[in-house]
Amino acid sequence: MSNHVALSLLAVAGVLSVSAANAMTLTSPDIKPGGKIADEQVFNGWDCTGKNVSPALAWSGAPKGTKSFAVSVYDPDAPTGSGFWHWWVANLPPDATGLPKGAGGGTGLPEGAVQPNNDFSLTGYGGPCPPKGKPHHYHITVYALDLDKLPVDAKASPAVFGFYANAHTLAKATLTGLYGR
Repeated sequence: MSNHVALSLLAVAGVLSVSAANAMTLTSPDIKPGGKIADEQVFNGWDCTGKNVSPALAWSGAPKGTKSFAVSVYDPDAPTGSGFWHWWVANLPPDATGLPKGAGGGTGLPEGAVQPNNDFSLTGYGGPCPPKGKPHHYHITVYALDLDKLPVDAKASPAVFGFYANAHTLAKATLTGLYGR
């Protein structure tokens, strides 16, 4: 191996380790990575009997230039052909480092935060309620955004929230929990 190639590899390795060290993280005291989601977070409706309380979330490592945050909960395993959006909340301030338990019900959300209807056709958080059978994966994602507010209001669909959030993402972190019945 030439010295030039070796130095290039070391330089790339150094950049990768710096990038990894500065990556955004998302954690929850209520949902462990790959763990079973508790009944407290499960939807209360259709044929599910949970408490429908959104989990507490904490994030860190947002990049410089972050002007706001958004959070989503998405089930890619739903038998819809397009997955199932359980929650979007956007226009969280740039100094936010998390959300308290129950924020998806409106309690503890910062002023100016906006929540559209989820795919249950209800505003705010709608917990897991998959069909009986195989457990589903629930991706909870926090997005660090490059604009103060998404150009949408609560009447927009979850897909439109996703479109604008993904178009303005500087960084994101995802925590995945499982739930089946």
